[in-house]
Amino acid sequence: MRQLLAIDQGTTSSRAIVFDEAGTPVASAQREFKQHFPQPGWVEHDPEEIWESQAATITEALARANLRPADLAAVGITNQRETTLVWDRRTGRPIAPAIVWQDRRTAGFCEELRAQGHEALIAEKTGLVLDAYFSASKLRWLLDHVPGARESAERGELAFGTIDTWLVWKLTGGKHHLTDASNASRTMLVNIATGDWDDELLALFDVPRALLPEIRDSSEIYGVASEVVPGVRIAGIAGDQQAALFGQGCLQPGMAKNTYGTGCFMLMATGAERVRSRQRLLTTIAWRIGGRIEYALEGSVFAAGAAVQYLRDGLGLIRHASEIQALALSVPDNGGVYFVPAFTGLGAPFWDPHARGAILGLTRGTGAAHIARAAVEAIAHQVTDVLHAMQADTGLRLKELRVDGGASVNDLLMQFQADLLDCPVVRPRTVETTALGAAYLAGLAVGLYRSPAEIAARWTEERRFLPAMDAGVRASHRRGWSRAVGRASSWTNS
Repeated sequence: MRQLLAIDQGTTSSRAIVFDEAGTPVASAQREFKQHFPQPGWVEHDPEEIWESQAATITEALARANLRPADLAAVGITNQRETTLVWDRRTGRPIAPAIVWQDRRTAGFCEELRAQGHEALIAEKTGLVLDAYFSASKLRWLLDHVPGARESAERGELAFGTIDTWLVWKLTGGKHHLTDASNASRTMLVNIATGDWDDELLALFDVPRALLPEIRDSSEIYGVASEVVPGVRIAGIAGDQQAALFGQGCLQPGMAKNTYGTGCFMLMATGAERVRSRQRLLTTIAWRIGGRIEYALEGSVFAAGAAVQYLRDGLGLIRHASEIQALALSVPDNGGVYFVPAFTGLGAPFWDPHARGAILGLTRGTGAAHIARAAVEAIAHQVTDVLHAMQADTGLRLKELRVDGGASVNDLLMQFQADLLDCPVVRPRTVETTALGAAYLAGLAVGLYRSPAEIAARWTEERRFLPAMDAGVRASHRRGWSRAVGRASSWTNS
């Protein structure tokens, strides 16, 4: 029983990875599931499809590893954060589709709260920017728009959860309704100083306390699965970005990682200190272990890999996401083209829900390769915006940026990122650090590891990308990007 199962439930796919005690992947399985866009700016998931796809990947990964559930020491869960769902406690059926973190339907309500003067209170208590990105306004929307939902919620008949909560519920046959501190801190309903649900915030968003899951540590034994992997202890939970920070071994204040997934998420560990951002970044709970809360500063980019998916699914420029690097490298530069992938607004440090996507600088000489290169470069530009804001908040100059996620295997992107940041970009031997972090948290809880420090010491480097761009060229790229962002900003308010 030295193997660990990581459940990695993401925005566009569900994955399961089996790791050995050394943190080496043994087997994995992945399944994409459908994205629903019922109206402009709306993004929904089918919770049952998420569960079915996740259960299938667990079974498949164990089969590939030639393991039975009894061979597992524990299971850890990591998940897309902020995505909001509500289900009936008696039947276990969702009352509506899950509202995904990218969804913008509640942007108007958030603006109303801002106009009423609530922004400072929310920022002080939650560390978050008042935005539709987070769960609270989505939960209120469900209670207000699903017939009978509010009345049922007040009677204690409904359960709210982010995806981790839903998976624990399903794995345990409805026995456990809980979340961890890292996921709870993304709901906009938690006071991150105490790590508990806040009555003033619940009243502001009109959310009955009876809906809410119990908040637990990020590494502890929560219960035993009865479904899919019966008898296996569920022992680690963290939101995907916090799990990646842990998996990257970024435990000391000032260490930072960036995950390149559907979105891009940079986190810098700040330890026991809650850094209050002046640059519209987020202060979030990184994890709670042994009752001790540690924090991180975070910048969220809404569309990174989503830009590549758009070139594949929306424009048909590529058949597979893996083709983007070769296409982008077929031209020497972007040809003056800039792509701002603000499909659902811009995240940090802009927080502009009214921005929309734009491809600028097109000429008759522009080809598919220029647009592909601009999409790759857009990912790096958005990360650079976040790092500059993070350095302004902390006064720290980053020594290196540890990277992970699917797009981190793109060498063109990683080199361009190092060039823009003027800082080494370091890719670890295991790039699936989100899943690895969840596995490590579970292993810590069941005694496979003595301490987080022992886990951090296991981190190993695969490749280091060093900045090589002339300062003048870098400045030119940044000026072009800034002009493009200016054109895309506030588009729906124009």
